[in-house]
Amino acid sequence: MLRVGIVGLPNVGKSTLFNALTRTHKAAAENYPFCTIEPNVGRVEVPDGRLEPLRAMVRTDKVVPAVIEFVDIAGLVAGASRGEGLGNQFLAHIREVDAILQVVRCFEEEDIVHTMGAVDPLRDIGIIRTELLLADLQSAEGQLEKGRKRARSGEKGALEQVGLLEKICAQLDQGKPVGASALSAEERAQAKDFHLLSSKPMLFACNVAEGDLKNPSANPHVARVERYLREQAEGEICIVSARIEQELVALSPEDARAYLEEIGVRDSGVDQLIRKSYALLGLASYFTAGEKEVHAWTFKRGMRAPACAGLIHGDFERGFIRAEVIGYEDLRRAGSVARAREQGTYRLEGRDYEVQDGDVLVFRFNV
Repeated sequence: MLRVGIVGLPNVGKSTLFNALTRTHKAAAENYPFCTIEPNVGRVEVPDGRLEPLRAMVRTDKVVPAVIEFVDIAGLVAGASRGEGLGNQFLAHIREVDAILQVVRCFEEEDIVHTMGAVDPLRDIGIIRTELLLADLQSAEGQLEKGRKRARSGEKGALEQVGLLEKICAQLDQGKPVGASALSAEERAQAKDFHLLSSKPMLFACNVAEGDLKNPSANPHVARVERYLREQAEGEICIVSARIEQELVALSPEDARAYLEEIGVRDSGVDQLIRKSYALLGLASYFTAGEKEVHAWTFKRGMRAPACAGLIHGDFERGFIRAEVIGYEDLRRAGSVARAREQGTYRLEGRDYEVQDGDVLVFRFNV
């Protein structure tokens, strides 16, 4: 399962947001630095408005949504790459996730101490950015030295790796994250073997007060982050009030929707975060739907039908023959599979078919 690591400086709302995401109180959320030491892990359902119509259409009581894993990682401080604070643990835990959700404090509150003094989201982003780059430079230089030794001994492919690592080291030295550097698609694929932190996709969660949710861009802290991300193109942004989201956990879905409408917000910030994290990882969902259950299956965009079949069971991939396919919107408009067949929107696809988000599939196989 792919994982998203929640990072940030101490006391920016990471653990509060994690508890809201996971609808638990697993993470300590106290007004002092490093109240989180060991990472908390929670599986989170991906909100998907297509599941209920599918359930009603096939008349089943069971729905299995897609899930994504979030990891609440200890707060970072300047000097983490040199072991300051819980730096070594922090960086080790980031290496184990697939994407980074950086919580940035964009609210003012005297009772919640900011370890750096005044609230300044760009300073906070800069600290984490710098620590990731320094850790990557140290790692890349170490791998480069080993690569040069392998190249001198004539090891196959070592020279190519050395060339790429030299390019990456030069860019890191100029303050450019691997994820935002001028690498080709092939080089990016090869760079994954180096396990560099700044190569991971990043989403910035601006943690705001309740009053800022209706018009977040009016918050000067949020406006600065938005401008920074437009200029640097280093990640996407999402607005959330961790405190409000944690309060919503105690409400029924109906009461939560009513409360959000009351404060002028259409959608939960947590739901937006989950969806954006899912998309950030290049993930999508296809569905299987029958009397037994409606099931959302997570796949990487670009996967072909046999590989997607293998997500259900290895035998489905090994013995793949054909996939019966209909897009969700076509099925919704038709109202039933039988009607979709009549309309010609229900079709058979072979091994080269690239599965699309929202496809409803039945796999034919023989082992």
